[in-house]
Amino acid sequence: MIVGKTGIKTPQNAFGALPIQRVDDDTAVRILRKAYEGGMTYFDTARYYSDSEHKLGLAFSGMRDKVTIATKTGAVTADGFNKDLETSLRELATDHIDVYQFHNPAFCPKPGDESGIYDAMVRAKQEGKVLHIGITNHRLSVAKEAIESGLYETLQFPFSYLSGEQETELVDLCKENDMGFIAMKALAGGLITDSKAAFSFIAQFGNVLPIWGIQREEELDEWLSYMDNPPLMDDDIRKLIDNDRNELCGEFCRGCGYCMPCPAGIEINNCARMSLMLRRAPSSAWLNETWQKNMAQIENCLHCNACKSNCPYGLDTPSLLEKNLEDYKNVLAGKVLV
Repeated sequence: MIVGKTGIKTPQNAFGALPIQRVDDDTAVRILRKAYEGGMTYFDTARYYSDSEHKLGLAFSGMRDKVTIATKTGAVTADGFNKDLETSLRELATDHIDVYQFHNPAFCPKPGDESGIYDAMVRAKQEGKVLHIGITNHRLSVAKEAIESGLYETLQFPFSYLSGEQETELVDLCKENDMGFIAMKALAGGLITDSKAAFSFIAQFGNVLPIWGIQREEELDEWLSYMDNPPLMDDDIRKLIDNDRNELCGEFCRGCGYCMPCPAGIEINNCARMSLMLRRAPSSAWLNETWQKNMAQIENCLHCNACKSNCPYGLDTPSLLEKNLEDYKNVLAGKVLV
């Protein structure tokens, strides 16, 4: 596929490098190089992902021209932007970034605005340090504004078969505007457990590039197996998707974490998903002493509503947490969730 007006050519099967921050350098380098050897050429990381950029730098030093690297800055000032850019270039062991993205800003950066970060991005592109300008987001309003502005070459946004009509509209708008659509959370933060269904759904959209978060070699092997033998949408997969949509769509937490940190110490991005995880994963993994303490923390909610106001999906997070705690207590008591 070609990623919009960037002209970047890549298989419709890309590597999300957030999880490799959880493994050591040698393991990360082995996985990243195996991904390249298996056909992946697009690798997505970010300044926020601790040492992920460093690991990509180790893996692709001396072969920079063979891969496409996308990274992100969460800077809100021009000085912060420039600092992030120089840090990323150093960590990635490169003199340029293929796709440099604003990382989930609360607004759509534009030329001449108070932040100055878009102007800083343009200067970096003029200097050859950035080749293409992108933006990531979880807010529909900001995403639409970015598309309509004509200022961006790529949009990265959550998209999976659990997404709704509004997200599909974004995909269509990007196609109309020749803008690359990068799909994050194509497994809906772990709620989607069938990779064939996830892959075949995304493959229906020729302008969507999914980035799969990969940490383990066996996970990588699964995605690489689809390079030569991509799963196709069929009746069995449609049935599975329909069942998952019936069970999971609606008012559910995507686990994006923009509600964090919680002043009461609640691990909101996991606790607000507990009911769904109990239905989809072996419950014993969630019923240990650590998770019982985590869930009990919900009872200390201050009802400050900071999580609610920060949720890009408009969820009533405090109420959702209460519901999840009730379900959790019922499972602990031996009841079956329906």
